Amino acid sequence: MAPTLYMISASPPVRAVLMTAKSIGLDLELKPVNLVKGEHKAPEFLKLNPQHTLPTLVDDDGYTIWDSHAIMPYLLSKYGKDDALYPKDPKKRAIVDQRLHFDGGVAWARALLILRPLIYEGKKGVAQEHIDAVHEIYSFVESFLEGKQWVAGDSVTIADFSTISTLNALGVVVKVEGSKYPKLAAYLKKAETLAVVQATKNGFADFVALVTPLLA
Repeated sequence: MAPTLYMISASPPVRAVLMTAKSIGLDLELKPVNLVKGEHKAPEFLKLNPQHTLPTLVDDDGYTIWDSHAIMPYLLSKYGKDDALYPKDPKKRAIVDQRLHFDGGVAWARALLILRPLIYEGKKGVAQEHIDAVHEIYSFVESFLEGKQWVAGDSVTIADFSTISTLNALGVVVKVEGSKYPKLAAYLKKAETLAVVQATKNGFADFVALVTPLLA
């Protein structure tokens, strides 16, 4: 029996989990959750995840975990065939973990400050302070890429899946200018060649369709 992923297709964190599963050939049973109808706050879902956040994973033995940055390492630890995407070497793993924490605690957290008012409060446009915050994120990632092929080293890791998903989403709001962020722009262009990125393009298209009309 496949693990079950409670999700919405437009979610960048969901997209990162799907990239992880696809990278190790793991089939997931996808359970879309209708946020408009409040399905994420239904009693049965709150029993699974009292934070009522997506993605939420329920494994075949009933074990439940949420937050993409926790789900991805779990899937690799249980189902991965090697440690290529999440190195066992403590120093290499620490860098991957730091990038995951940066994505969840800084990049995606700031993205939510932009997206929640647009999606749930009917606000239009993006305040300059939030635009500036996105540029700061871009500058951080630009520095992470100094001397590296990928965000945590010279090979792809799950940190890239989170970073790519979040930066693709932020790029809809604030364009990544190659002249200002050459390493970041080259990184995102290279990311488009990854099979797992291509395989999750529909989710990104759903995000674009949801957010773009709200920016006008």
